[in-house]
Amino acid sequence: MKRWIWLLIIIGLAVGGALRLNQPAIFENIIPVARPARHPLIKVAAPRPNGIIESPLVVTGAARGNWFFEASAPMVLTDWDGKIIAQSYIAVTPPTDWMTEDFVPFTGVLEFTAPEYGERGALILQKDNPSGLPEHDDAFEIPIRFDGRNFFVNH
Repeated sequence: MKRWIWLLIIIGLAVGGALRLNQPAIFENIIPVARPARHPLIKVAAPRPNGIIESPLVVTGAARGNWFFEASAPMVLTDWDGKIIAQSYIAVTPPTDWMTEDFVPFTGVLEFTAPEYGERGALILQKDNPSGLPEHDDAFEIPIRFDGRNFFVNH
């Protein structure tokens, strides 16, 4: 009888362990604030996903050389409704050979006025696509939160 109990406990632990190993896949799309944002072609060190931002926003990271054209690529900042509130470029830093399949570092600065309503928005880093062909388009969106000092202002 004791053997059956131990056998059931061992089977239960094995099944529970197997289920636990699959658990992170359920939450794959939820990125904690502490982890840098990643995409197969671009890694953003700052800002962090769901991080609170303020102007000027310094964007840093690394991207594969084919993300850029002439060592730069566009970025936009949107409010909660998808309205573009600022746009600029990221640029390879320091100036280096960007025509590579390796990751090259970049920096960009966005100056903006935080929206009056809604604390959430998105930073969208776009792959530069001078050809205009849709098969060469790509973008990486990072959810952000605006510094809340401008919210709930009485007019």
